[in-house]
Amino acid sequence: MLRVFGSLAIFGVMVGLMIGRLTTPDPTELQEVQVQPNALVVWFNNEPKVHGEHVDGAVALLFEAEGRAQKGQLKINDKDANWRVRAAEEGLLLNVVAARALHGEWSGSEVDGRWRLELQLREE
Repeated sequence: MLRVFGSLAIFGVMVGLMIGRLTTPDPTELQEVQVQPNALVVWFNNEPKVHGEHVDGAVALLFEAEGRAQKGQLKINDKDANWRVRAAEEGLLLNVVAARALHGEWSGSEVDGRWRLELQLREE
């Protein structure tokens, strides 16, 4: 009788683990960064939690997501600015810096089953 209860307990734990694995949402992942005039468009597989700040003339966005480090340049009013995505303790950190102070506004929406976050940038 002890073996029967032990087997049922093990079976119940295994079924519970399988159900838990099936109901766990996919982790949010950065898929790509597109450069547009005066803007960056960042694509994710799910909606990430976003925290953004303006720090000493730079724009910084922290995403609760996973992804690889990337960097590049964009034009803001025909002047160069640099952007970089890097891993941080809380997720991914996107920084945009230029020789002059920047101001950014961001908005997100779901497009074709993916999450699109657009960061509009302008000089202060």
